[in-house]
Amino acid sequence: MKIVQAYYTKFRGWNYTTNKTALNNPLVIVFGNRLLMEDESLMANLKQEFPYSDFVYGSTAGEITDTMVFENSLSVTAIAFEKSTFKVTTANVFDHDKDAEKLGAVLYGKMPQENLRHVFVLAGGNFINGSALIAGLEKEIGTDVAVTGGLCGDDGRFERTTAGYNESPKEGEAVLVGLYGDSLEVTYASFGGFQPFGPKRLATKTIGNLVYEIDGQPALDLYKKYLGEKAHQQLESLLSYPLSITEPGKDYAVVRTILNIDTADGSIILAGNCAQGSHVQLMMASPEGIVRGAIDAAKTASEDREKKTELALLVSCMGRKAIMGQRIEEEAELIKEILGDSVALAGFYSYGEIAPHYNSMLCELHNQTMTLTLLSE
Repeated sequence: MKIVQAYYTKFRGWNYTTNKTALNNPLVIVFGNRLLMEDESLMANLKQEFPYSDFVYGSTAGEITDTMVFENSLSVTAIAFEKSTFKVTTANVFDHDKDAEKLGAVLYGKMPQENLRHVFVLAGGNFINGSALIAGLEKEIGTDVAVTGGLCGDDGRFERTTAGYNESPKEGEAVLVGLYGDSLEVTYASFGGFQPFGPKRLATKTIGNLVYEIDGQPALDLYKKYLGEKAHQQLESLLSYPLSITEPGKDYAVVRTILNIDTADGSIILAGNCAQGSHVQLMMASPEGIVRGAIDAAKTASEDREKKTELALLVSCMGRKAIMGQRIEEEAELIKEILGDSVALAGFYSYGEIAPHYNSMLCELHNQTMTLTLLSE
């Protein structure tokens, strides 16, 4: 595997974190600020800088290049597989009645199955329900193929999220990258670092990602009881206090960011689904806890590998970025310290992370986690 990485900012232009060398038919992954990817002249310049034919795009809430984190950049990673191959499929939720589960099934149905080792998905984070997308992807997927990836972001604007393959990134688009080859080794992990507090309670009335009642009372009342005035504060407060959710029949919890509250009906709007009858518990975070989560993800993803990691794809929640503030680069720095200096790091801050739960092949939508996908040939 040969990798060339660079990042672009308006003030510094193109900067390479690896040697600038020509590659043979690489897969070029571009994580970037949505407004930059809407600049036609810049995208033309990107194609001149990287004169290749296979480009995967995803808008972000922050870009990761090596151990650096940017908010207004393009992060470009060109990967030339020497023994493996890749296949990219796309579909748009607007072409499928806004049905994200149908979208996932269509995406995976287009993907050749023979010798498929792993799939990495990027999907718009505002019109696509990540939980439903995963359900559609996994309808026909084999038990030996895992799914990782994330929901695209739009900084803190929440206006438009875009993804694409070769063509200009679009709203509602989902991109599936299939990786093939017996020599390919892929491992992954997802950890948060948030701590639960208060008693576990029962979600007694929910519809999709809307939680109306907890323990038979308006969900917002519980939120106000524990958080007081913070319940009415803006984005950072909402991101700092997610819910831990254990759905009926499952023995593990997932984390759901609270995106907004509706004072009219007392509901809480989550970044992913919450099944009625789930046990829920409030969570809180500190920079130290978030750092521990990143360390745990790196150790878990790398502990049983047979080959040395060559590329690490990082998808971290924008809520972690908001809480870490000026310490945000610590996540990537500690991951690289664990994985080794020769590893190329690339990634983005997302509206939702996609990965199997610990010790499982079954994929989940996560929030407030650091998700790693480690690749080598």
